[in-house]
Amino acid sequence: MSFKVKGVIVPLLTPFDEQGKIHTTATKQLTEFLIERGIHGLFPGGTTGEGPLLTIQERRQLAEAVVEAADGRVPVIVHTGAITTAQALELTQHAQAVGAQAAAMIPPYYYHHSDEALFRHFELIATQTPDFPIYLYNYPVAGNRLSVELIARLVECCPNIVGLKDSSGTLDTLVACSSLRDGNFNTANGSDGLILAALAMGFDACVSGNANVVPELVVALYRAASEGNLELARELQRKVDAVRQLLGDGGDLSLFKGILAQRGLEAGAVRAPLLQAPEAVITQRWQALNALGLELTSA
Repeated sequence: MSFKVKGVIVPLLTPFDEQGKIHTTATKQLTEFLIERGIHGLFPGGTTGEGPLLTIQERRQLAEAVVEAADGRVPVIVHTGAITTAQALELTQHAQAVGAQAAAMIPPYYYHHSDEALFRHFELIATQTPDFPIYLYNYPVAGNRLSVELIARLVECCPNIVGLKDSSGTLDTLVACSSLRDGNFNTANGSDGLILAALAMGFDACVSGNANVVPELVVALYRAASEGNLELARELQRKVDAVRQLLGDGGDLSLFKGILAQRGLEAGAVRAPLLQAPEAVITQRWQALNALGLELTSA
C-alpha cells in the first residue's frame, strides 16, 4: 500500500466547552489555525488530545469534526488505539468511514501483553480494514512497548501497516525499522527534543505536541532541516527546547490550552483528573514565550 506522510504532524488538542463537552466549533477553528500556519498533517485523539479520557462516542465525534474541517487539505491520521481490540477496531472502521486518510494505534494499555497477544490485536484490526493505512504507535508509557521484532512481523503480514510513530524518547526503534519495506516504511518521531536529530537521520515526519501552540516555529525548523540549513535549524531547535521547558513538553496540557487562549483560540479546560494551571502561571509563561522573540500573532 502506497501512503506516506512527511513534515510536521500535530497531535491535536481537544477543546472543551464550559460544560466539559467537545467544542466542535473550536476544534474546527484550531484545525484552520494550524493549516494556515503550514502544518502538514493532523493527529486527533492521541495523548495530547486527551484521547484516553474521551468516551468512544466523543472520539468518533472528534474524528468527524477534524476530517470535516481539514477537508482534504492535509491528511488526518486518527488515533484509534484502545484498551480492547473490539474498541480499537470500531474506532478504526469509523475513521475510515468518515474519510480520514489513516489511523494510528498505541497498543492496548493497563494490562501487560505478550508480543503474541499484541500481534493478534494489530493483525485482526489490519485485516479487517485492509484498504486503510495504519500506523503503529510506540508509546511505552502506556504500558506495552512495541519491539522491533513485533513491528517487523506485523509489517511482513499486513500490507496496510505503513509506518510507525515512535514516542519512546529515543530514535533506536525508528533506526531499526527504517529499512522495512525496502526503506519505504513511513517513520515519524514523536519527541520534540529530537526533531532536528530525527530529520538529520532521514526520518519522514515529526509529531509535535508543541506545534499546537507554536506551529510557525516547528514548521520553520522542519523547513530549515529539510533544506540543509543546519545553522538555522540548530537555532530553531534551541527555541523549541526553550518552549518545551516553559510549557512542560505536554506534561501539563492546560498550559498548551492556556497559551492557545492567549493567541485567541478557545480550548477550554483539561478533563479531570488532569489539573488546570492557574491563570497567573499561564500569563507568566505567555510573557516568557514572547520574550523568546517568536512573534506569536493572534488567530
